[in-house]
Amino acid sequence: MENSELQDFIRLCLQEDIGTGDHSSLSCIPSGSEGTARLLVKQKGVLAGVRVAGAVFSLTDPGHRMNILISDGSRVSPGDVAFFVTGSIHAILKSERLVLNIMQRMSGIATSTSEYVARLEGLRTRILDTRKTAPGMRMLEKEAVRLGGGNNHRMGLYDMIMLKDNHVDYAGGIARSIEKACNYITRNGLDLRIEIEARNLEDVREIISAGKVDRIMLDNFSLPDTREAVKLIDGRFETESSGGITLENVRDYALCGVDYVSVGAITHHLRSLDLSLKAVKESS
Repeated sequence: MENSELQDFIRLCLQEDIGTGDHSSLSCIPSGSEGTARLLVKQKGVLAGVRVAGAVFSLTDPGHRMNILISDGSRVSPGDVAFFVTGSIHAILKSERLVLNIMQRMSGIATSTSEYVARLEGLRTRILDTRKTAPGMRMLEKEAVRLGGGNNHRMGLYDMIMLKDNHVDYAGGIARSIEKACNYITRNGLDLRIEIEARNLEDVREIISAGKVDRIMLDNFSLPDTREAVKLIDGRFETESSGGITLENVRDYALCGVDYVSVGAITHHLRSLDLSLKAVKESS
């Protein structure tokens, strides 16, 4: 996410939360008061979102000072302190929930991704994310996937042609959908890769016959059918297993020889990492 996009996102989130004012802080903290807070890790995982936290604090308090102790993508354990932030107490309190919402979610995604990546140790197969992301959070969630060791699939509908089952059915079949996609790319002078979904081995054979694609997605294939599909494709196209992938079976699918395994669960069924932003009390 570019800086301008990130700032727009943060402003929107802050407006949603602050509205007419943080009356809790305004009611009991004198204006102009300064203080320090620390980001406390309460659960083992992979940290993500420190960069974004800095952007949040910069918008609420341009004069804040941030001392980062643990960088994005690092493994953390309970009791670790990721950073200290010093500045306007009002700004710290305004930022607290947004920083935690973003960092807990991003860290949960990075942690989950790292678990899938670890299952493929020693293999060439790579973990991919999907478009199953929270609205408005896609760029940050995909950043978290990268921090966890995974790879990004397409960012949206604009950077790859992906012919799924509905596209194929509406277009009149596999061969016609591929031909139309190729013509569209040529007609509009676009530089886009084409991926197409196969629902069964017969689809795989038809796609191979049609050609003109870059990757074949094997959607909800059994392990035996995945092995057979990889054998049929024989390296002529990239291969991606998708659908029903879990931590328990991801290595089995990778061992079938596919290039990629896409896992919607790493962003769609995430487990947020437990983090807290705690005031550092001045010693008397």
